[in-house]
Amino acid sequence: MNGLNKRRNLVIALGANAILLPLRSLAQQPGKIWRVGILSVRHLDFLDSDNYYGPFRQGMRELGYVDGKNLAIEWRSAEGKYERLPDLAADLVRVKVDVIVTNGTSAVRAAQKATTTIPIVFGSAGDPVRAGLIKSLARPGGNITGLTNMSGDLGPKHFEMLHSIVPKLSRVAVLLNPANAGQAPNLKAVQTATQKSGVKILPVEARNPQEIESAFSTMTRGNATAVLVINDAVFTQQLRQIAELAIKNRLPAIVAHRQFAEVGGLMSYGPSAADQYRRAAIIVDKILKGAKPSDLPVEQPTKFELIINGKTAKTLGLTIPRSLLVSADKVIE
Repeated sequence: MNGLNKRRNLVIALGANAILLPLRSLAQQPGKIWRVGILSVRHLDFLDSDNYYGPFRQGMRELGYVDGKNLAIEWRSAEGKYERLPDLAADLVRVKVDVIVTNGTSAVRAAQKATTTIPIVFGSAGDPVRAGLIKSLARPGGNITGLTNMSGDLGPKHFEMLHSIVPKLSRVAVLLNPANAGQAPNLKAVQTATQKSGVKILPVEARNPQEIESAFSTMTRGNATAVLVINDAVFTQQLRQIAELAIKNRLPAIVAHRQFAEVGGLMSYGPSAADQYRRAAIIVDKILKGAKPSDLPVEQPTKFELIINGKTAKTLGLTIPRSLLVSADKVIE
């Protein structure tokens, strides 16, 4: 009887494992290769060191997805040219990817117009509800979900920080890319936030490195006393150029991405891109395991980073308020 009971218990255990196994290891289905499309505005380095897509690939590996084994990533980059996004999105649909990962209002919109069936996950987008991409954060509906970067709230916060560092702030240049569909609402948010301060706003447009150079000439001619850079893929690719031009023209500047302060810019404040894209990998994993994007709430940032370049502050003759220093995640000396 004891031997019979042991055999029966073994059969029951094996049966339970057979039921649980598919739920635990869908990423390791024998012979199944998941195809993930990456739609990017800016240039892609295809490296783990990439600030956005490096953490995404690392997150996918941690979940059991390995390039060349059970994962194939289809990379598509507009190389800073927003007008290329529709064709690139259509191409990802043609190659029948299982999910499209992208960021920014313009890229998400291009993917949305290309397909209503393939799931779309944005790793970072400003206000997807106001942009008309989803119905609500809690129940996005359709085939789209992801993470918002709350860029509409960042502009006013950036202005507040600049004002604390430059008490005699009189005119702030706002660098924006008119090709980016998400920029206008962010500019309006900054303008609204500055109305009672008496500080004037000088919008300056740029679409590429050459126009960024010209933009700083426009700022100096317009007597700007600081620069606020609205989040944009082209600007993210040119952070070093923007930092160098800001210092050259003696303009305190702030950007959302921490790499700006790390390459010489005065200050950066915004959501952690690495954290956002690791979380995007978790959302992709849920979708590949059967979840519907419409049922997955759009997530908000949980980790913000304030990086201050003390060396640049000294170069510009600025004193960083203690209130900012004590709240900084990193001060570069």
